[in-house]
Amino acid sequence: MHKATQPPVKSAMRTLDIIEYVVGNPSGVAAQDIAAALQIPVSSLSYLLATLCERTYLRRDGRRYHAGPGLERLRMPASALSIEDRVAPQVRALRRALNETTSFFTATDWEIEARVTETADQALRYAVSVGARAPLHCMAAGKAILSTFDDAMLARYFAEAPRPLFTPYTITDEAVLRQQVAAVRDTGFAFTNDEYTPGVCGIARVVRIDGAAAGALAVALPRLRYTQEVRAQIIERLTAVCAAIEAGA
Repeated sequence: MHKATQPPVKSAMRTLDIIEYVVGNPSGVAAQDIAAALQIPVSSLSYLLATLCERTYLRRDGRRYHAGPGLERLRMPASALSIEDRVAPQVRALRRALNETTSFFTATDWEIEARVTETADQALRYAVSVGARAPLHCMAAGKAILSTFDDAMLARYFAEAPRPLFTPYTITDEAVLRQQVAAVRDTGFAFTNDEYTPGVCGIARVVRIDGAAAGALAVALPRLRYTQEVRAQIIERLTAVCAAIEAGA
């Protein structure tokens, strides 16, 4: 007895049809030609084309669409991908699972820099811009990265790095920060509460690629939604996502 096959998902089929049609027209093709050839309503097509261009599977040159670099990226081994390309799918998946702002940070001098970020789809949310930088001491991702420093690097950090006060809750004391760094090394997680932005909490975990610390993945959310249940869910998801990135490396 044959199992009944599942009906195709229309939006997925349309997306694949668009990609295949554009790839099959190397000189480029206009949106109205795609709509006519594939019988896709213009309203649906414009959304799909915008999404495919945003994700770089297509690129737009004037009125014509061409195959984008994202398609070639799908064929590349993980080792050949940029750090952003390697973590971006997991950042998006984590944001969808939690619906809270999720970002991947790397260390730059004595600061962290946002390399990939996905903003929560909620009215009350915390937003992080790609390229935004902040000191290590006041954000969860920064404390996670501090936990990867050896003793000599940590000593240099405390000797050289400014630790400005952003809110009344910003922790600048070296002894307290060292205690927090030790706790991150023990538990794997860094936390902040109102330390950089009032009313915002953060949880972060170090991301390791090929065994080396590559940065930190962090979730930021308003304190109003930061319950014990939500905290536990974020920790569980962060653990799974960081493991997936490590396994995919």
